[in-house]
Amino acid sequence: MDSVTAKALGRYTLVSRLGKGGMAETWRARLVGEAGVTKSVLIKKVLPEYAQDEGFLQMFISEARISASLSHGNIAQVFDFGQADGEHFLAMELVDGQPLDRILKRSHQPGLASIPIAQAVFITLEVCRGLHYAHTRVDNRGVSLDLVHRDISPENILVSYEGQVKIVDFGIAKARELRGFNTEPGVVKGKYLFFSPEQARGEEVDARTDVWATGVVLYQLLCGRLPLEGPSYVVMHQLQEGRFPSPRSLRPELPVELEEILQKALAVHREERFESAHAFAEALSGFLYATTPRFSPMSVAWLVQTLFARELREEGRPPQVPAAFSEALARPTSPRAINTAPEALMETGASTQAPRGVRRLSGIGLGAACLLLGGLGFAVWRLSERAPASMPVTPTAPIRVVEARPVKPRATEAPVAEAPAVPLPAVAQASVDSEGEYANLIKQAKSATVGNRFKSAAASYRKALGLKPDSTEAKAGLGIALTNGFESESAFREATKLLADVVRDDEKNARAWLSLGMAYQSIGKNSEAARAYNQYLKLEPSGASANEVRAMLKSLGN
Repeated sequence: MDSVTAKALGRYTLVSRLGKGGMAETWRARLVGEAGVTKSVLIKKVLPEYAQDEGFLQMFISEARISASLSHGNIAQVFDFGQADGEHFLAMELVDGQPLDRILKRSHQPGLASIPIAQAVFITLEVCRGLHYAHTRVDNRGVSLDLVHRDISPENILVSYEGQVKIVDFGIAKARELRGFNTEPGVVKGKYLFFSPEQARGEEVDARTDVWATGVVLYQLLCGRLPLEGPSYVVMHQLQEGRFPSPRSLRPELPVELEEILQKALAVHREERFESAHAFAEALSGFLYATTPRFSPMSVAWLVQTLFARELREEGRPPQVPAAFSEALARPTSPRAINTAPEALMETGASTQAPRGVRRLSGIGLGAACLLLGGLGFAVWRLSERAPASMPVTPTAPIRVVEARPVKPRATEAPVAEAPAVPLPAVAQASVDSEGEYANLIKQAKSATVGNRFKSAAASYRKALGLKPDSTEAKAGLGIALTNGFESESAFREATKLLADVVRDDEKNARAWLSLGMAYQSIGKNSEAARAYNQYLKLEPSGASANEVRAMLKSLGN
């Protein structure tokens, strides 16, 4: 909170600045009415760089008007909007509490185990209720307003010290989209982590887009991390495939039923998600009161008061939290060891079926195009699924020696003398050992790639290549790991050499062509990158990354 001299904004008095975001700054303010009646409000002012964009302002005003018409307990009320002293602003309800992103950060402090499951579910349930109200709003003629938040994330969810959950910034996201993501780096920096697959492709969004983002919020509350993490070029590929660690691999005590609910909310194909925020809320409510029938919303208030006890004491209002709750909150839980093995990946393609592998998305649009500027990482391959079809077959199988186990003679039989063991020739033994070590290194490398540990994957592939210098599998794997590791220009250059060798030996290796294009583009060789991308499209014109590649070719002027 900034300490500044109070100043006027129309009929409001700005008391203190609370923060500054990508498109606005927020202030604690007072509205002075007749007879000296005052009301504390929150003022959100549009930043000066947006003030001259007429298209943006018209969208902002239009959406603000709709937001002001919303009246629901789980949506922060917008009281006023307008212009004063050349500045556009919103005046809204001042929630006495904390944004959920700060609650998440504070929950990681020493002495706390994690956000309790029941509280995490209840917060999400309340968000769903507010969203459903907004999604189903109609105008005076009964026509749906098609209102979608588009920007559900922890920083847009407030939790009061009394346990109330409020959504903020309805309509802001749509105004933001008008400007385009490239003009607002702050949005690109973190918001892509909450994009639904269709939103990232720049398609029309609906209520199920908000269901996805709310599912991401619940995942973060339960697991202490986002389902997709890392630079945009890594996240984009993971989002396309809909794969990330299952919640129970991060927090084993989570009930299977809750994981199934979360799985459905995060289904890659929106027709497989909950059809509405209400349906999501009903599933969460059924789980919550079946597993915690005596749950009290006051426990959410106690949670926030516990986490921000210092701030409350400084304001002269010490928290009133039962000792039993504080003890339970600090009680340790099972370790959150992350299992990155393939079987720990969460299947989000079909929520009603058991995991069957990776489901892919294709296409890129307004949201996704800017994400690829950071490194173009949509070619992180699931190397653990299968070897490339074009991998050369070894003409002769390696020598395998099966050690015969002696049969124990029956009691009535005379012992049979064992034949002396024939020692395996040293050359053959070395071949067997080398083959086993190579296979083990490849296995380690694939596992590391699945877990996005590209540095470890590269190290294992490099060792494997030392054992088999002509291995197409090791060259391709190392090249892909170096490309997606995004460590240095020298790594990209090495990747181009390795992958060029792979496609020279096998022109039909689409995976290698795509990664080769990425590596070339990363070192500024755009013409070579375009050639590699075109080769990929010739081989897989409707492949998993085909639309993204076409978008990149367009950005290269091809």
